[in-house]
Amino acid sequence: MAASLTGNPMRISPLPPLPNLVAFEAAMRHGSFTRAAAELHLTQSAISRQVAQLEDFLGRKLFIREPRALRLTVSGQRYAEVVQRLLVGCAEATEDVMKVRSHTALTVACSSGVAVLWLTPRLASFREAHPEIQLRLTVNDSLASLSPAEFDIGMYYLREGPPPGLAARRLYGEEVFPVCAPGYLNGRTLAPAALANETLLMLDDGQRQWMSWQTWLANQGLPDATLRNVLTSNQYPILLQLAMEGHGIVLGWRHMIDACLREGLLVRASEASASLGGGYYAVWPRDRMEPAAARAFRSWLVRQATPAPA
Repeated sequence: MAASLTGNPMRISPLPPLPNLVAFEAAMRHGSFTRAAAELHLTQSAISRQVAQLEDFLGRKLFIREPRALRLTVSGQRYAEVVQRLLVGCAEATEDVMKVRSHTALTVACSSGVAVLWLTPRLASFREAHPEIQLRLTVNDSLASLSPAEFDIGMYYLREGPPPGLAARRLYGEEVFPVCAPGYLNGRTLAPAALANETLLMLDDGQRQWMSWQTWLANQGLPDATLRNVLTSNQYPILLQLAMEGHGIVLGWRHMIDACLREGLLVRASEASASLGGGYYAVWPRDRMEPAAARAFRSWLVRQATPAPA
């Protein structure tokens, strides 16, 4: 009975592993495990093993193995006709779905902090270099909650490796230090111990990927520091805006807040800094064919992160 697209879902069964079917179809077309292996960029033994696994699954021999060629058995011939038709149909349907998106369309994912502080001020140079690319920016502070199907390339802060299914390239290392409005401390800088007595602007506990004030102070040898006055938000750009307006001191990530320092909107509140070894990374789906637009954007990210020669 065929599975229906409506009503009660049915498990499609029995169904052999797809790599087994692909190996079988290639070996059938070429009449050779060796030539099938060359086409699929596998070893001859890998193709032979895949076909043997399929034969075990079916309980039928599909090929008669002769010294210089493969011949389909009667069962193999009947099975090959159906398998090839289904694989070709699947490939055509896949191509149709992929064509829905223009090859010049590009979806870039990043956190709100990266979007506001780093990416949007620089996007003009990318768009000038690649006017043909249709850019879509999706903002999500949690990379782990993003499906690889939702974006082509992203830029995220990572403390450890990327989530499963993603590849990554490091762009910037991490350096974290306190910053505030120029008038908040009237030009003074404070020792780490004195910072705990000030109003500290903090990310919510849910933002565990970022360094917290408690972690930063512990890194300065103050693991038991009591924070006397805090103001929290789940959006880092909001905390920076509060700092610029003189409401307190916020932790700043170098490279993200460089423009704010250059323009005098923020100044360092302490000379101390810390790092947990994290950094900013370009990330992209590992197992998907990479569009040319995504390759161009990744190269642009790397160039933007490369220090200019002195």
